[in-house]
Amino acid sequence: MVSPHRTERPWQGGVEQDTPAPAVRCDPACYLCPGNERAGGARNPNYTSTFVFDNDFAALLPDAHQVKVNEADLLVAQSESGLCRVVCFSPRHDLTIPVMPPAEVRQVVNIWCEQFEQLETIPWVRHTQIFENRGVLMGASNPHPHCQIWANESLPNIPHRELSAFEAYSKEKKSCLLCDYLKLELDKKERVVCQNDGFAVVVPYWAVWPFEALLLSKRHLGAMPELSSDERGLLADILQKITVRYDNLFETSFPYSMGFHQRPSDGLPHGECHFHAHYYPPLLRSATVRKFMVGYEMLGSPQRDITPESAAGRLASLSGIHYLQRGNST
Repeated sequence: MVSPHRTERPWQGGVEQDTPAPAVRCDPACYLCPGNERAGGARNPNYTSTFVFDNDFAALLPDAHQVKVNEADLLVAQSESGLCRVVCFSPRHDLTIPVMPPAEVRQVVNIWCEQFEQLETIPWVRHTQIFENRGVLMGASNPHPHCQIWANESLPNIPHRELSAFEAYSKEKKSCLLCDYLKLELDKKERVVCQNDGFAVVVPYWAVWPFEALLLSKRHLGAMPELSSDERGLLADILQKITVRYDNLFETSFPYSMGFHQRPSDGLPHGECHFHAHYYPPLLRSATVRKFMVGYEMLGSPQRDITPESAAGRLASLSGIHYLQRGNST
């Protein structure tokens, strides 16, 4: 449900504290900075590039005790094995994706590709989820720029629903759902935020969050290992294009949850799957006023306060130069 007139209502609700990006290159109290001791007691090496390690407080464990529960088909559960890893984007505590040197963002993409390939060689891994929670509002426990990778032995709920939709559409239309959707969006040009030769970012027609975005590969592919060398660079480029615009929107280190959806790792080709990423940012009116999913949104249906077209227009109109770097531009 879209109700753009709602933005005119007076606001006396919660106002969040603006949390700018860290200003120091290295924080001696940060458990993700090079050489520092982590919360679990291990010490980071003095890494000089992207750094990956197994999460010290993993939500999933590879040796989970095998248990199944089924009580009258009403209470159903089973154990879930998995692996959780952390990827520090840079040794620099103060560099986020939008302000990192492009070559370093490309290195992050390379690591993602390597991790996906490595994890799907594990016989019991069926799904790999790469995701980033940026900012306190999205539950990030540490400001050092990083993401997480969780590998599961089963397909999680949301990717499972997406896969079902891809399969049904492919069976009926004999084509790819997201290929057809992307063509429609590029033809209409109403919700396109930014693009390059390999990828496009749109505010999806069905967006729930105010400045939600969908990143889509222009070529049909199912997972990161299928990216060509050029496409890896183009993926790094589009990641910076959208995140710079997010930061420029309210001139803040813009919070969001972002995650890639890729084909399952079950040995099947899954030609119906299309590589993409979702951005879910909570901010609505400013750097300190966020969208709340409460009341009707929780009990009835999601409700938007701005149209997808106006959100896309605002993002697309913003400069591609980060607001913190404008004084350094020529």
